Amino acid sequence: MHAPDRPPLDAHPARLILILSLAATVGLGIGRFAYALVLPDMREDLGWSYSAAGFMNTINAVGYLAGALMASRLIRRVGWSAAIRGGTLACVAALAVCALTGNFVALSLARLVLGLGAAAGFVAGGALAATIAQSHPARANFLLSLFYAGPGVGILASGLIAPFTLAHFGPGSWWIVWWAMALLSGAMTIPLFLVRIESEARFTDSSHASFAVLPVLIYLAAYFLFGAGYIAYMTFMIAYVRDGGGGAAAQAAFWSLIGMSAFVTPWIWRRVLALNRGGLATAIILGTNALGASLPMLGHSTAWLAISAVVFGVAFFAVVGSTTAFVRFNYPHEVWPTAIAAMTISFGIGQTLGPIVVGAITDALGSLSYALNVSAALLALGAVAALCQRKVGAKASSR
Repeated sequence: MHAPDRPPLDAHPARLILILSLAATVGLGIGRFAYALVLPDMREDLGWSYSAAGFMNTINAVGYLAGALMASRLIRRVGWSAAIRGGTLACVAALAVCALTGNFVALSLARLVLGLGAAAGFVAGGALAATIAQSHPARANFLLSLFYAGPGVGILASGLIAPFTLAHFGPGSWWIVWWAMALLSGAMTIPLFLVRIESEARFTDSSHASFAVLPVLIYLAAYFLFGAGYIAYMTFMIAYVRDGGGGAAAQAAFWSLIGMSAFVTPWIWRRVLALNRGGLATAIILGTNALGASLPMLGHSTAWLAISAVVFGVAFFAVVGSTTAFVRFNYPHEVWPTAIAAMTISFGIGQTLGPIVVGAITDALGSLSYALNVSAALLALGAVAALCQRKVGAKASSR
């Protein structure tokens, strides 16, 4: 992606970024992550294995990766506003399809479209948010964090709705939850049509800036491990809470705590994100993420699960921000698009493989605790890898 040549919007920066973040709220917070809330009921009602259940998030990640790689062409063709609004509307339509059928193929296609639409809205919205943030250097990290907190709003909202809907209507009511999510997403899309989004901003001519993979190979590996590890936790954790006897209130509380953690992320990690020491910032945040993912191994107690949700959530929403900061610190502006694309690919491959591989492990070993063990181990390995990443010199970044 390439930043537009001027800020695309002319109102208050924080308010505009929050409105743009609704694309991420719908596409990721609801479209991707709310699936975990209905996964147990869908798996039981439709007779799925954990591998099949994991595949639904794998195909969603495939769509997101493909959409992210095609986003720049899409924006060139239809413009910024159409990419953001159209992508978000595609997510709303796909959520409605999830409510209409239990056919595995149809649901897979809907999840694929959800990924494609989420990528269009998130990448275009994120690019505009980054441009707005960069026009206010003193608050750049804080403003950009507001956009990345968008998925937390969707997680919080779905966590307050889905468990109680399932409890009220009983087994097999997963399709009612999808309707609720579609209606909620439709309402959240409205503000995107009420604000002026400049669609005439053009890309810079730096699309062919050189980028060497070797100097940041270990960092790319860390981001791959994060993609694989976080998605396993976010896919199967509600099933783990439910298997441990957690009812609707426990599930709602757990999921809502993850979502609410997004709102404090900009303040907690502000100083860490300002560290210009190679992969240190990412290592600190990923290590915290791994700690949160590992806590459920200590038991199903309410306290451990609550602490796990908070610690995981606080770090989870900051990892992408730390990667953006790493690119900004280590590469000249003209290389940013290529470097971020490389990070996106590495992360995308990780989150594509994570759910189905961890689901297969769970099927083979017969316990969801193994899924969480694998998730925490992947995140911990990612933290160690990021810690080994040094600053990238000017020669390495441009050769």
